[in-house]
Formats: sequence, structure tokens, C-alpha cells
Amino acid sequence: MAAIREKSPAKRADAQRSIEAILDGAIRCLSRNPEASVSEIAKTAGVGRVTVYGHFPNRADLVEAALTRAIDDGHAGLEAVDLSGDPRDALARLVDSSWQLVNQSRSLLIAAQDVLPPGKIRELHAGPANRVERLIERGRDEGVFRTDLPTTWLVGVLHSIMHSAADEITAGRLTPDEAAGYITATVLAAFSPGALRP
Repeated sequence: MAAIREKSPAKRADAQRSIEAILDGAIRCLSRNPEASVSEIAKTAGVGRVTVYGHFPNRADLVEAALTRAIDDGHAGLEAVDLSGDPRDALARLVDSSWQLVNQSRSLLIAAQDVLPPGKIRELHAGPANRVERLIERGRDEGVFRTDLPTTWLVGVLHSIMHSAADEITAGRLTPDEAAGYITATVLAAFSPGALRP
């Protein structure tokens, strides 16, 4: 039996370039149209459908990889956001930066919601969610955010408001430029220790 030969470094590099091109194409296509086909993605990436399926056995795997890549890229950008000082001001800065990412990738998220279970999408968002959790916990410790509701609930409220803003933009009732201010005002009111208690 012939020995199995490993791919040469050049072939591995070619495969990695191919994967990067496919993911770039998937993010571009799915960000415009959540129903973009594998054929459209392959064409945008400059490869054949066979090449796409060679790396991603089905469309769900491709969508998951594209969402993972978009979240990782966004996560790196959010690391640069200054979260020091008053937690309310820090939250406003985080909302402004996070909202830009949500707005850019909302069609990609719709594509993911069509093919991935909710638990998987939450798992992929764990990094960004942890950043928000830490900031909310600090705000609670400093007495500027409410403590009568769980931190996980408050994180969920923030994400829900962001996605509602995206829906309002799609419906034509809100502009992208207005959204960050609306989200921040709503979230800070909801997180305030003086907010109506259940």
C-alpha cells in the first residue's frame, strides 16, 4: 500500500488562500443577500463550486465559517475600544462600535439564522458577549447599572435592541446614522438603577 503523502507547504498555502478567498466572497455575498447561493459565492471568490465544496461540504458549513470569520474580525476591532472610566460612557462607546458591526453583518446573521441552531449562534458570539458582561458587572459594582436583574439578561437586552434597530432600518423607520444614539439611550435607561423594578 502506497504511503500517504502530506501536502507540500506550497499546496497547503494554496489551499489556505483558496479558503480565504471563499470566506471573503461568502461575507460579501451574504452581507448583500442572505439567500446567496454557493454558485454566487464561488463566482465572487473566483473559484469553482467544486473547490468551495472541497473545503465546505455544505452551505451551512460555509455560512458558519463566514459568520465566525466576520465575528473574529469584529472582535479584533472591538478590542481597541476604550472601556475605562465611567461604565455608562464606556457602554456608549462600545454600542457605537458594536452597532457598526451589527449593521454591516445583519444580512449575514439572517443567513446564519436560516441554517444554524440558536445555540450555535450564541456560542459564536461568546467573545463579544463576554466583553459586554464584564463591563456591565463593573457598572453594577460601581452602582451605575441595576443589580435586580441578571447580567446575562441585560446582555440579551442589549443584543435584542441592536437587532431591533437593524429591523427598523430594514423597514425604513430608522436610519443607520440615528441607530447608535437610539440604542444607547434605550439601553442606558433600561440599565439604570432607577429604572422601574419588576
